[in-house]
Amino acid sequence: MPIYKSIKVIIHFRSSIIFLSISGFVFFAVSCKLTQSRLWKAQDVTAEHLFTNNCEGPATDKRGNLFVVNMEKDGTVALIRMKTKPQIFINLPEGCIGNGIRFNTSGEMFIADFKGHNVLKVDVKTRKISVLVHSDQFNQPNDIAISNSGILFASDPNWSNSTGVIWKIMPDDQLVMLEQNMGTTNGIEVSPDDKHLYVNESAQLKIWIYNLDANGNVSGKRLFYQFKDFGLDGMRCDHKGNLYVARYGKGCIAVLSPEGKLIREVKTKGLKTSNVTFGGKNNKTIYVTLQDRGAIEFFLNDIRGAR
Repeated sequence: MPIYKSIKVIIHFRSSIIFLSISGFVFFAVSCKLTQSRLWKAQDVTAEHLFTNNCEGPATDKRGNLFVVNMEKDGTVALIRMKTKPQIFINLPEGCIGNGIRFNTSGEMFIADFKGHNVLKVDVKTRKISVLVHSDQFNQPNDIAISNSGILFASDPNWSNSTGVIWKIMPDDQLVMLEQNMGTTNGIEVSPDDKHLYVNESAQLKIWIYNLDANGNVSGKRLFYQFKDFGLDGMRCDHKGNLYVARYGKGCIAVLSPEGKLIREVKTKGLKTSNVTFGGKNNKTIYVTLQDRGAIEFFLNDIRGAR
């Protein structure tokens, strides 16, 4: 007699858990249908209009704390811990307004200061703020990305004439222009393996991909994806290399595969999605900043973030 005929399988349903009894052994698994029903559903992290219309950032540290710029007024950085009231973490120096935030492996915070033409560095323990780099050549540093080796990359758009620049900042603080005369450079991200750099152009609705070497040099520029409408803003990768793109004006996060195929669009409550980051339990919570709502939303994801 084939052995499979001697195995008795009993399935019990309890809430979202399926219990299987096989010859006296009990196994359990979460119901895929019920679990997936919780994914990709936007919910509020904060109340509306807590942030200005420059609500941006966002980034999480190793402890899972969420940081977002411009709470209550421009020039602030907020700290949001789950189940606690958001608070002002730091006030930036006079004349500075933050945009993108990133952390390096040492826990230092970097902030693109679009008004002061700086990239700032913050010692999170002491809350001391210093200027990492300043340049009169900057238009207005917007978003920043960071490689595993600590090289920073900054988008630098000129909104008035729909052009832009991309920069790299080496660990020794050397500032290098990688490319100029682009479209309106905005979202920027490094692939999990440090082999590619993604840069989008908001007005032109294009995402470009570059080959990236160990020294942060780019080559082989090619079109990765082009949208037909609305705008583009911040971007992040998950650890499998999928790219999450804030679709400004459309009210969604678009998810693109490493091959440049649209996987899904996750609808948000607000329309002006300005940026996105990973955090939460297992790094599978995605936080989204909304400029029209002046608020932060989140949704659960099935893949963890790259950084």
